[in-house]
Order: sequence, then C-alpha cells, then structure tokens
Amino acid sequence: MNFSENVKLAFRSVRSNLLRTILTLTIIAFGIMALVGILTAIDSAIYSLGSNLSSLGANTFFIEPSGDNGPRGNRGGKQSKRGAPITYKQAIAFKKNYHFPAKTAASLWCSSTATLKYRDIKTNPNFLIFGGDENYLTGKGYTLDYGRNFTAKETKEGGYKTIIGQEVANTLFNGKPENALNKVISAGNMKLRVIGVLKKRGSSMNESQDRRIIIPLQTAKEYFGSPTRNYGILVAVNDPTRIENAIANATMVMRKVRQLKSSEENDFSMEKSDGLISIIKENTVYFRWAAIGIGLITLLGAAIGLMNIMLVTVTERTKEIGVSKAIGATRKTIVIQFLTEAVIICQLGGIVGIILGVIIGNAVSFLMGGAFLFPWLWIFVAIITVTFVGLLSGMYPALKASRLDPIESLRYE
Repeated sequence: MNFSENVKLAFRSVRSNLLRTILTLTIIAFGIMALVGILTAIDSAIYSLGSNLSSLGANTFFIEPSGDNGPRGNRGGKQSKRGAPITYKQAIAFKKNYHFPAKTAASLWCSSTATLKYRDIKTNPNFLIFGGDENYLTGKGYTLDYGRNFTAKETKEGGYKTIIGQEVANTLFNGKPENALNKVISAGNMKLRVIGVLKKRGSSMNESQDRRIIIPLQTAKEYFGSPTRNYGILVAVNDPTRIENAIANATMVMRKVRQLKSSEENDFSMEKSDGLISIIKENTVYFRWAAIGIGLITLLGAAIGLMNIMLVTVTERTKEIGVSKAIGATRKTIVIQFLTEAVIICQLGGIVGIILGVIIGNAVSFLMGGAFLFPWLWIFVAIITVTFVGLLSGMYPALKASRLDPIESLRYE
C-alpha cells in the first residue's frame, strides 16, 4: 500500500467517524490557536515598536534618571538606585555644555488627557501635549508636512505656538491639514497658534504618534513644570560609528551637571534606541513561554483524546485489519496506515488553529496599534508540533493494530 492509498484510507476513516474527529480536531485547533495567536501578537507589537524606534536611527540615545519606570527588566535581579528627576535647569545645562558633534534635544511630557478645540470643533480628551526645543523634531525623527519648526529663541523665551500631529489637523480642520497653519487652537486655558503640521507617523504600542501637539519647552515649563517633573534628554550623534564615544562624553558632562562626587555612582542611565528594543524582547520571553505552555497543555489533552479515538477505531476495524493481513499486509503497513490517519487529523486541526491564531493575533496587535505580521516561524513550529502530537498519539494504537492475530481478527464480530 503506497502513501496516496494510506492518505485516502485515512480520510475515509475520518469521514466515517466525523463527530469524534471534529471534537478532537477542535481541541487541537484551540491549542495551536493559543500558541500562534499569542506569539503573533507579541511579535507584531515588538515589530511595530521597533519600526518606530528605528526612525530615531542607530545614532540616538536617551538620558534619564536611574531606576526610572520603563521596559528595563530587573537587570539580573539587581535594583539600581532611583535617581532624582532631571530638572529643567539640568537639561538646559547639559545641552549647553555637551560639545560632541551631535544634536541635543530637551523635552517635557505634559499631558495625555488633553482636549483640543478649534472654533466649535473639539477632540476627545485623549490627545497628548509635549514640550520640545528646536532639536526635538530632528531627534525624534519627525518631519514636517506643512509649516516650520520652533526657533531657538522661541524655545528659550516660550510663546503660544504649536506644531500639531496629522490626527489633530484632520480632526480639527475637516481632513485638510494644510488649512491648519496660522490658525489658533485651544488646549485647556492655552491659546496656541499653529506654525507646523507633522507628517503622518502611525501608532506604536497603542500610542498614536499623530495624536499629539508640541509646544515650546519654556511654555511647557510654565504650564506643566514642577520640581518633581522629569525633563527628557535625547542626543542624536552626527556619526553613528562614534555613539559609544558620545555616550562616554555625555556621561562626564551629566555627572558635572548633576554635581556628583567622584565616589558617587551615576544616578542616571544612557539608553540607546536599539537597546530599548532588546530590553523589551527580553521582557517578553516570559509571555512567550506562557503562550507555549498554554498551547502544549491544550495539545496534551488533544493527544489523549486522539489516542482514545484511535484505540476505538482499532477495535471497530479489527475485522478489516484481519482481512488486510490475510491478503498480505505487513505489520509495517498497518502501523503506517494508522499513524497516517492520526497525523492527518492533527494537521487538519493545526491548519484551522493556524488560521484562527493569525487572525486573532493580528486583531490584538491592531488594537494595540501594531502592524500586520504573518508569523512564518510560529506557523512552522505549529506544523512540526501537531505532526509530533499525531505520531505520539497514534503510535500505541498503530502498534496494537499491527500485533492483532489475523485469524482471530477475521472471526471478530
């Protein structure tokens, strides 16, 4: 009996025990769906975040207080001392004293619950306000669609001007961002004149890059600053090959700005944009293992159910097995026949699970602001897994069938 005949016989057996097969197939499909779905969502979110961070380039790094909340993990179980927030004075002092060939941007996160208004048109209260200097757009990888950037004078002296994201412009100006220039919009009790509109950037990790406005750093300090607020520092090095030298130089300058003694450890950290992606990947390892564990537990239940079905099938087809042996079928042929049937059931369940997993994983990713991702690696892993489950579940029933005595089998009723 060749392979194609084994496959035809396996499908005929599946159709003859359709209800039991569907139940087992469904359990397998749910296990694979959990495996592929969760891993797809994680990978898609990381890919989306990586795409947004890569727009900053490999030549950028952030300076922030040690122990600042962020995706850093536990550093191998070591807890770093939490540093005091970087003040406005320190951020400006660093920018003034850092003479490495690079652009230094200082910024302040102001609000994530802002309601913006133009005439009678209002946004939802979920827009973001950031304060930034003249280097902020360059450092963050933003480009302007219309208008201009802040000048150094506007950054230093403040002023009621703003640069808005695409979603802000489309919401307040009826999908015509070009009409936003020189218009005055409201953000709380601030009246701001629009001097620029950013190009569309998309979303990352459930945070839209287009649902925000940027105001001069000094203005942000006046309205949102306080002694406990932290000012961000971003450095974009002109030559990416010198980024390690740039970080070493920045460390010395920052120690002076923070007035640390030679015996004191740094109370701030330097984070490269590509380093953040690696840290996030490290922190998602546990989610990956959890997804694999959930999938394997479900598949274990499916394997037990499939083995039970195959044992019942062997009993029901005892006489058929006797006939096959009587006309010359070997033990090997019988084993291959039943293993083929078990693997096909698992593969059918795997296909259904992969389709559902890809759909659900990307749906979750879409809700989180991620991009569509087709997980070839996890699909390959799923196919190998269900094949192994089929072989494992079908081995004992197949061996039992191959050991049946042909004479006793022919007399079985």
